[in-house]
Amino acid sequence: MSYRFRTFAEDDTAAVVALWEACGLLRPWNDPYRDIARKTAEQPELFLVAESSDAAAPTLVGAGMAGYDGHRGWVNYLAVDPDQQGTGLGRAFMAEFERLLLARGCPKVNVQVRAGNERVLGFYASLGYAEDHAVSLGKRLIADD
Repeated sequence: MSYRFRTFAEDDTAAVVALWEACGLLRPWNDPYRDIARKTAEQPELFLVAESSDAAAPTLVGAGMAGYDGHRGWVNYLAVDPDQQGTGLGRAFMAEFERLLLARGCPKVNVQVRAGNERVLGFYASLGYAEDHAVSLGKRLIADD
């Protein structure tokens, strides 16, 4: 598979949301359109999509968000088209995010995986990510409903 990374563009919105849905990343309490709007307002250069260049017209086959808060880097909403999983695209996404975060001086990257998602936990373990033995806590400040 041949692909290229680029920064998310507003015209990608529907395709990105459909990809996240196909990958099981959407939850009722998170409005993906609001999440996209929030990300494009903060470090939009760290919101990447991957396009396949194998077809006559480029096709969006992956998307993910990264961020850096000055202490840690984070990767969220990383999704690869189910038909493209296992091709190395997820690995390439993480390498690109690590490169971009390292260029900002980021010393460590964190990812959050939903409990029980053994397949994705195995993917990140294969990239050298390990459990931090920390509990992630959350508090909603703005409801998306």
